[in-house]
Amino acid sequence: MTSIVLTRSVHVLAVTALAFGLAACDKADDGKTAGQKLDSAISHTQHAAEKAGSQLEDSAVKAGDATATALDRAGEKIVSAADMASAKMEEGAAKAGAALDDAGITAQVKTDLFKASEISALRIDVETKAGVVTLTGTVPSEALKTKATEIAKAVKGVVSVSNHLSVKAG
Repeated sequence: MTSIVLTRSVHVLAVTALAFGLAACDKADDGKTAGQKLDSAISHTQHAAEKAGSQLEDSAVKAGDATATALDRAGEKIVSAADMASAKMEEGAAKAGAALDDAGITAQVKTDLFKASEISALRIDVETKAGVVTLTGTVPSEALKTKATEIAKAVKGVVSVSNHLSVKAG
């Protein structure tokens, strides 16, 4: 029996709470019903979402423009760096080529001096810079000093010969 009374009491309380809740829903603070308030809230939410979407779209466009500008600048810098690197490589290759040319001239002059049996090529040092051959060391006669100059001048690529050979009979 107590369980029946307890069950009825719970039902009465539930119905009373429901009635008060429904009565509160019918209250019109500003003359709008709950449905109208809900419609108004949905409308405000849609408007705010549209505004946020528009702002997001504007921001995305601005970010895209900024990215494109940054990429253009980066591309220009890469092209400039590549051009500079290319110029440096060409300059280095030219210097290396000149050094190889000078080394080739020196080797050819030395070889040609060795071929001349009357000249002691082991006593002659040959240096070449920018095609200018410098001969230093000793030879036994003035005629061999002149011949060494002629041998050096005959090598392809020689611009001039600076003969610093000294004559020592011996």
